[in-house]
Amino acid sequence: QVQLVESGGGLVQAGSSLRLSCAASPSNPGINTMAWHRQAVGKGREYVAAITTGALTNVDDSVKGRFTVSGDIAKNTMYLQIDSLKPEDSAVYYCGLFDRDRWVWGQGTQVIVSS
Repeated sequence: QVQLVESGGGLVQAGSSLRLSCAASPSNPGINTMAWHRQAVGKGREYVAAITTGALTNVDDSVKGRFTVSGDIAKNTMYLQIDSLKPEDSAVYYCGLFDRDRWVWGQGTQVIVSS
């Protein structure tokens, strides 16, 4: 059973930056899609960004320009660079990978942005 671990969250001031990390164990070189989602208090989970085989990346339009996704999908590692943080970015950020026929998600890392 693959497990995902996110790290890098914390309490930061608006305008600062954070780099979130995600790693799967055991890794599976056959994985071709990994993604970041987030969920703020009282709101539903929303898509943030993804990477796929061939180092293709996608970032949701709502955060494009401030969020950068990167990683090595063959090693099942993924990063989310968040710049110019805003209070509305406060959420639990989840890392996931698509394994055969289902998504597997980590426990999340919390980001709190103070104004």
